[in-house]
Amino acid sequence: MSTPFDSGAAHAAAPVQQPLAGIRVLDLTRLLPGPVATMHLAAMGAQVIKIEDPGPGDYARVMGPVREQVSQFFVAVNEGKQFLRLDLKDAAQREQLLAMVETADVLVESFRPGVMDKLGLGWPVLRERNPALVMCAISGYGADGPFAQLAGHDINYIGYAGMLDQNAGADGVPALPNLQVGDLLGGAQSALQGILAALVAVKMGGPGRFVDVSMTDAVLAHNIMPLVAVNNGAAARPGRDLLTGGVPCYNVYRTSDARFMAVGALELKFWQACCAVLERPDWATRHWQLGQRVGGADALALKEELDTLFASRTLAEWTALFAASDCCVTPVLRTGEALEHPLFKARGMTSMARHETEGDYWSVAQPVRFVG
Repeated sequence: MSTPFDSGAAHAAAPVQQPLAGIRVLDLTRLLPGPVATMHLAAMGAQVIKIEDPGPGDYARVMGPVREQVSQFFVAVNEGKQFLRLDLKDAAQREQLLAMVETADVLVESFRPGVMDKLGLGWPVLRERNPALVMCAISGYGADGPFAQLAGHDINYIGYAGMLDQNAGADGVPALPNLQVGDLLGGAQSALQGILAALVAVKMGGPGRFVDVSMTDAVLAHNIMPLVAVNNGAAARPGRDLLTGGVPCYNVYRTSDARFMAVGALELKFWQACCAVLERPDWATRHWQLGQRVGGADALALKEELDTLFASRTLAEWTALFAASDCCVTPVLRTGEALEHPLFKARGMTSMARHETEGDYWSVAQPVRFVG
């Protein structure tokens, strides 16, 4: 039997002027990619109903510490949603979902390909109940192909797509990013792209669509700079390419208090301004646009000199020194610092919210704004 479960974060409903006001979304997803996609839909005004099984539900509920009932992970990716429990293996409750499909605009699921068909809820069935429905299926390797039935996680998707190989330091050992590129770029953002495009087509009078999102495909499609290197005849060297550590003007430097400064003076004018702040005008001509070889001996030697110089002051001192110069040199903040930084506070990106069972938590706003 289906029952309402909880109301999630105690946030006000999306204002009616939001662009997706009136759109109804059924969310059958779990963990990270799908829930983030539907959370963004909710933040843009859609009514999102998250449907979980009557047992443990979404695994994210208990991933990490739980204060009272659910984890902060679950709280973070399910803001603005309504919650419902349905046993989709039960005929009556499955029929209840199908009745909801008749008035929905979007259904999002993240099971392995074929699971929805086994449940009697595949695309042909849903399309018959609602010809205007947009159904989005998020999977690791896509709805078809040789890997369609294989399990995977972010590390596997970015590994196959050639991204993890490039996310490495000078020693060539891949580093695991704590921003899940496959799940969030490959899954959440690509699902949003497909769903919104299909909704536009429906609103223009077209039929509903099945949106097939492969997280691995999406990472490959966005692995631009390594693709450029291959097309130029030589694979990019991990930790030694233009944007991965091969030039001193685009690098990170440890400070005396074991923090880091990010030097993004990629263009010559910014590098020259950076050298002026550093009081080293003799370095101004040692730049890749003036013939310095990316990853070459001079680039690495200058990187070592900069290592020594940046190690002479604290993060706060360097930040203050560069504050008056527009040359793309900034502190590397920790997440707690970023949440309270004036940059995000002034934009209204971060605030304290209150969850009905878990209490106060940091909430990050929808990053896309709509005016008018």
